[in-house]
Amino acid sequence: MKPKRIGKNPSNIVTLDMVAIESGVSPSTVSRLLNGTATVSEEKKKSIDAAIAKLGFVPNPVARGLAGGRTLSIGVVTQALDSPFYGAALRGIEDELDPAGYSPLFVSAHWNLASEVRCIDMLRSRRVDGFIVLNGRMTDNALKNIAANLPLVVTGRQIKGPGLFALNFDNLGGGFQATQHLIQLGHRRIAFIAGDPEHPDANERFKGYLNALKAANISFDPNLVVAGEYHEISGLLAVDRLLASQQQFTAIFAANDQMAFGAALSLHRHALRVPDDVSLMGFDDLANSLYCAPPLSTIHQPAYELGRLAASAMLQLLAGKKPTAVMPAPVLIARDSTRRLRV
Repeated sequence: MKPKRIGKNPSNIVTLDMVAIESGVSPSTVSRLLNGTATVSEEKKKSIDAAIAKLGFVPNPVARGLAGGRTLSIGVVTQALDSPFYGAALRGIEDELDPAGYSPLFVSAHWNLASEVRCIDMLRSRRVDGFIVLNGRMTDNALKNIAANLPLVVTGRQIKGPGLFALNFDNLGGGFQATQHLIQLGHRRIAFIAGDPEHPDANERFKGYLNALKAANISFDPNLVVAGEYHEISGLLAVDRLLASQQQFTAIFAANDQMAFGAALSLHRHALRVPDDVSLMGFDDLANSLYCAPPLSTIHQPAYELGRLAASAMLQLLAGKKPTAVMPAPVLIARDSTRRLRV
């Protein structure tokens, strides 16, 4: 066990042996108690706890983990640390791992395959006990190769393999609900702002849009589909292009809330009111969607819960158990940005 220096007096080093002498037990008993690998009597536990408090001993979590063959750290590859969606997911991961004694190491790959590979290599060099990969561009085979050596939880796709667990949201159903909501309000000319076609979730939301149109016997018009990149400026530029094309539409379904925020600004700049002139629908139910003017109708995808469930699945894998985590179903949140079409 590597000793830790005391903050107030850097020259003092409190060792595990000192704790053992103070508490009247063997150093191995102290070590095994701290590692959670031993069951001792309540009396001995109280003696050890009292010695730790008296001496100010601070166990080194890395040394503790290495003694048990683990570093008690989980590598987390996200795509954008500053994303409001991924930020909530990271908080969920942190809140789930912390009570179990694990620490997440967060790195961001920015939707770049080479960066994702570098992130994995760097985290592996830190001897993490497992990986959580939030979406990303790595192939299924690459992820299976990673899982062959360390437990892996991945989100945003469907994949199976040894040491691997995938946690996926029903983006297809969510896209269908979002479009169906607009159709039920009387809209037929519904524009769609798509996400990056290399994102599986973006493709599923587009399929949901198409399925809802088909179910309502509404002909698909490819001129009403404009490309976006899942951030605000791409939503603004998409609506700029849509308006410049002079296509007629009464509603917009943006494949995520961030693009819907940008779309709302573009509509405002063109003197179009939401929802009086154009109904606007998002996806994700980010915290800010409730505080837009008007509040944004959207599909609730629980980002925090996604992170919490991913971390829970990782802990189950580490314990040799089969993960049981299941994402909640998409829920339509109808707010003030959508209204019945006036004819």
